[in-house]
Amino acid sequence: MLFPIRLVPYDGLRQWQACDADTGRDLAREIRRAGDMMPQSLSGRPTVCRARIAALATAAVLLASRVSAQAAPGIVPRLDTPQARVFVATLQPHTPSRAVNGHATHRVLVYLDEGVMTRQEGGGEKQTITFRRGDVRWRPASGAYVAENTGDRPIRILEIDLKGPSAGTIVFPPLDPPVVDKAHYSVMLENEFVRVLRVHYGPREDGALHEHRLNRVVVYLNDQPNAKADDVRMSGPATHTERNASDREADRIAVEIK
Repeated sequence: MLFPIRLVPYDGLRQWQACDADTGRDLAREIRRAGDMMPQSLSGRPTVCRARIAALATAAVLLASRVSAQAAPGIVPRLDTPQARVFVATLQPHTPSRAVNGHATHRVLVYLDEGVMTRQEGGGEKQTITFRRGDVRWRPASGAYVAENTGDRPIRILEIDLKGPSAGTIVFPPLDPPVVDKAHYSVMLENEFVRVLRVHYGPREDGALHEHRLNRVVVYLNDQPNAKADDVRMSGPATHTERNASDREADRIAVEIK
């Protein structure tokens, strides 16, 4: 994050400078060094000018710490399994988040809030991403990048970091949910690593008998019987029927890990 700070109101220093955390700390050292070179008063006490510089140096350190804290998104762990690490990243408005080392793993992103953000890899073109709650995006491993929430409210992104390689070709069973229960299951995204299903049940609706062959991360998008909005659970292989026992619609995302 770049943060404009006013330096000191002396000739030659009347300027605005954009500072990140490291620059802020370097600036504090330079200010202190300049203060040490200034003469003391006859009484041996620092001059007013020197005292002001010392105070400014302290402020620069505090500012650097504040900038450093703001530059990183808030991370809340949700699940950690042999196949995936799941967490929620919160991006504050107009606060660029720099991943200087990039991201070493492939990820599935589930957007928990509506918003707009930008993402720029290295010196490449800046990409604008607009999304709604429940949208899903595949993000392969990448090098250094900068992401910024360009809206006016915080946005939360559920990130599913995959730990291992692809299992190869998966043969889905005859009772595969999007085959036998198209009214409630649809495929949002599929590649060699994952398949993402959108699940939607109307009030009091019953589903067909189906079989889940893969482990899956389930994200609940609204309050449902036995689950709250934003709950995240890991489910394993199963053959069952489902019913929405409430008078409200039930929506969730199932990320199957191959």
